[in-house]
Amino acid sequence: MNLRINDELIHVPKSIKTITDLIQHLALSNPFIIVEHNSVILKNDEHAQTTINDGDKIELVQFVGGG
Repeated sequence: MNLRINDELIHVPKSIKTITDLIQHLALSNPFIIVEHNSVILKNDEHAQTTINDGDKIELVQFVGGG
């Protein structure tokens, strides 16, 4: 399945069904991830139930601390 993630075309296995699956597949462990799925910003509790399909556009923004 092909997804456009942060404006880059990425191929992921068809076993990736939800946003939560995608985050785990990409090994993103930051608890502060903002997800936009097809121009809709998702709440954290929506990640597990939001299904993804071939051609979806996803933006992932991670916040980091520092000084």
